[in-house]
Amino acid sequence: MGLLSKVISQSAGMAVAARCYGSSGLVAQKWIYAKAFKGEPTAQNFRLENEELPALKDGEFLAQAEYISVDPYMRPYMMAYPEGSLMIGGQVGKVLESKNSAFPVGASIFGQFGWRTHTVCNPAGSKQNERPYVLPDFGTLPTSLGLGVLGMPGNTAYFGLLELCAPKQGETVVVSGAAGAVGSLVGQIAKLKGCTAVGIAGSDTKCQWMKQIGFDETINYKTDNIYTELKKKAPKGVDVYFDNVGGKTSEAVLKLMNLYGRVAVCGTISNYNTDIEKVADPLRQMVFKQLKMEGFVVWRWNDRWMEGIKANLEWIKEGKLQWHETVTQGFENVPVAFMDMLKGGNTGKAVVKI
Repeated sequence: MGLLSKVISQSAGMAVAARCYGSSGLVAQKWIYAKAFKGEPTAQNFRLENEELPALKDGEFLAQAEYISVDPYMRPYMMAYPEGSLMIGGQVGKVLESKNSAFPVGASIFGQFGWRTHTVCNPAGSKQNERPYVLPDFGTLPTSLGLGVLGMPGNTAYFGLLELCAPKQGETVVVSGAAGAVGSLVGQIAKLKGCTAVGIAGSDTKCQWMKQIGFDETINYKTDNIYTELKKKAPKGVDVYFDNVGGKTSEAVLKLMNLYGRVAVCGTISNYNTDIEKVADPLRQMVFKQLKMEGFVVWRWNDRWMEGIKANLEWIKEGKLQWHETVTQGFENVPVAFMDMLKGGNTGKAVVKI
């Protein structure tokens, strides 16, 4: 039995999502960054702990996690945290108790609370890009979409493509990591803007699904020569590249960019498990083709956050935007879901149902 299996076995029977009280308050479970990442994350990088929470003070509320997000950015971001820190990340939860009128009991909320079952939060003490918010009315849609198409990944696709790349009708948009939470939405939004969408992913099954949601062409980077296939499937060249992976994939795409092409660098997941000094930099195409390339983090559009959510929600209601989730069950399996996601095991958004 591996270490993580032992942890899961030991935690079986614990009230993961229930209210369980210790001698001085509510007991939360949390996943700790136990050992610094070196290469691919393993079970040894995580440790499950309990934490007794204090009683609420004025301005605070108590939230119980319902869905926890696992995302690629967590792998490089955690390198800035010391061992023993709480694993970072967003979650959708329910307000159980409140001394803050803006967060009433029963409200569904999003919060950057990390990998934990329960959280006592005072929004006034949060940084601007970490402030929790009550989810807008999703109608009959699941609240888990607040972690995906109607949350950070959805806004990443919406603002990253439309604001940085400004795709024009008739242009060719190439998306790497195109079966993921962000990439799958980028391709669909490109189609809504009258573009040809070409998606790159890591399996035939993912490529088939990408065709179903509207991509014109797909490339399996594990079995195809990206450069050769892209020349065939983007015969007019590439006007916009939305990059989620970096590495050899991006090197191939950049060679086929058109003059004055635009590149939005959302992530470089292909090298997240590689020491930064060993990462190759394929940017010599930038000069001669006079490309516009910009890296971004979605929080720059914090003041327009609900704009992106409402736009994507409207497209969903109109049947113009499709979404998919890969759901893992159980708080004890958050590290498993995280490691699987980094290996490409998810289609669409990866979430954990608590």
